[in-house]
Amino acid sequence: MDKTSLKIQHMTELSEYRKKLLKKPVLRHLFFELTMNCNEHCKHCGSSCGDEFLPDLLSTREYFDILDQIRRDFGTKGFMLCITGGEPLLRKDFFEIMGYANKLGFSWGMTTNGTLITKEAAHKLREAGMKTVSISIDGLEETHDDFRRSPGGYKRAMAGIQNLIDEGGFQHIQITTVVTHESIAELDRLFDIFDKVDIDSWRVINLEPIGRAKQYPELLLTPDDYRYLFSFIKTKRDNGYPLSYGCSHFLGTDLETETRDWYFICNAGIYTASIMANGDIAACLDIERRPELIQGNIRKNTFKEIWDSKFTQYRDPLFRKCGKCMECKDWDFCCGDSFHTWNFDEHRPEICFKEILNF
Repeated sequence: MDKTSLKIQHMTELSEYRKKLLKKPVLRHLFFELTMNCNEHCKHCGSSCGDEFLPDLLSTREYFDILDQIRRDFGTKGFMLCITGGEPLLRKDFFEIMGYANKLGFSWGMTTNGTLITKEAAHKLREAGMKTVSISIDGLEETHDDFRRSPGGYKRAMAGIQNLIDEGGFQHIQITTVVTHESIAELDRLFDIFDKVDIDSWRVINLEPIGRAKQYPELLLTPDDYRYLFSFIKTKRDNGYPLSYGCSHFLGTDLETETRDWYFICNAGIYTASIMANGDIAACLDIERRPELIQGNIRKNTFKEIWDSKFTQYRDPLFRKCGKCMECKDWDFCCGDSFHTWNFDEHRPEICFKEILNF
């Protein structure tokens, strides 16, 4: 069987598996958005985080109760707590919460801008049981600091990465880069820098037309940018470098598994759920925060009650089979692409690589 036929077979099998998953979802990633507050004000932030101080923030005690509840209802094995924000390390009780999660036996990882990871913080993260971490570096120094509107942010983030490496004891240290039309020319120079740093992987993703990024349409990638991006990733991967494209978007038969290790499937509501800083429960945190997409609140119902009975938009196999998606020959593999770039008002995907890459 040739490579293309094998991919089609695999994607067909995944499609059949997904149909079963819609009927019986499996929790693999539970995100805790510890805060909307952030010490950076990134141009691309899907949640528009920054100087946000929510009056109804979940308390330390409430997080302890949530963790107890989840351990009772789901156990602690087979899924990971994914800690994010805002900048999660801005919470003064961060190590209390995550130390308690570690004590209960949860595996957890974190997404962070890295600027607050001093040597002391790196040590405390290891003691609190952090397994994985992804730190954002979004270009060379000047580009990164401008994109994140954070003077000195690049140097602090790179220092944070090195502090984690020096501390040791973590399963996976990753750098994530959001590529824009302005920064894509810096990929080769970034590779030269990261190749000398003892990270475990480099994850490259495109700027998405969501959140604050909608204010900067000039930064979105062009079709030529995308073709260059995927060629860059594939070439580095072919040479054995641990570089991958993010989990978003169906890329077509030629690029699926060439630019990342897995085939596309949107995890929202079937593998992935999130508890927001105010207790609201949703799917992926990058999805537009519309009232109809909030599944409930952890202060009113247990997470298990909501996981078992809600998320109907994500588990309806025909919810997004409309418009141009209805007759698409790749529907079984794509299913409307990622929920976080679905236009719920116009009922269409904001990004369709079938149109961008002409496959």
